[in-house]
Amino acid sequence: MDFFNSILENSNMPWLSALVLGLMTAISPCPLATNITAIGFISKDIENRHRVFINGLLYTLGRAISYTAIAMIIYLGADQFQFSGFFQRYGEKFIGPLLIIIGLFMLDIIKLNFPGLNKLTSRMENKKTWSYLDTILLGVVFALAFCPYSGVLYFGMLVPMTVSSASGLYLPVLFALATGIPVIIFAWVLAYAVSGIGNIYHKVKTFEIWFRRIIAVLFLLVGIYYISKAYF
Repeated sequence: MDFFNSILENSNMPWLSALVLGLMTAISPCPLATNITAIGFISKDIENRHRVFINGLLYTLGRAISYTAIAMIIYLGADQFQFSGFFQRYGEKFIGPLLIIIGLFMLDIIKLNFPGLNKLTSRMENKKTWSYLDTILLGVVFALAFCPYSGVLYFGMLVPMTVSSASGLYLPVLFALATGIPVIIFAWVLAYAVSGIGNIYHKVKTFEIWFRRIIAVLFLLVGIYYISKAYF
């Protein structure tokens, strides 16, 4: 951590500072918990190694969308302190219940039956559209789970560099890339370093069912973790 701080203090390169801030965020407790959950989520497509790696990239893209959108809104005149306070106050309170709800859906404990919804969902799954969209949305939502430490790094250090001029609006993308590096690395290892695993798992449907249940339990546990931090 002292090494990262020395780079920030001595660097005149905003892009390098954005990457360092992202790495510092990635190893802080709150984003680390969401990244672990994301790794479990993208691993559900282990039978298709290319999709696993693409999901890792799309998850990072989702984080970049959130970070860039917030910076853009502040750049256009929104109050930085109000934004910071809102997300640090409600981010963890929102993400915990959401993760539990997603986990219950994945376990089929909660089911929604709306006319036409099942057909639409089935078509999206067949076209692989939803498989990619849900990963992007996961990154968008998880990026909003600011805890005090990650909030200081983003709102207190990255945002001032970003909104100082229009040329700095690319910095949140680099920040997001750095926060998603653990997920991207794991996705690459899972997709290519152990490429034969997917073919084996694809033949064993029982494993796929239990693997998805394990992922759902992971969502529940991380959700409980966030709720315990936010409400107790």
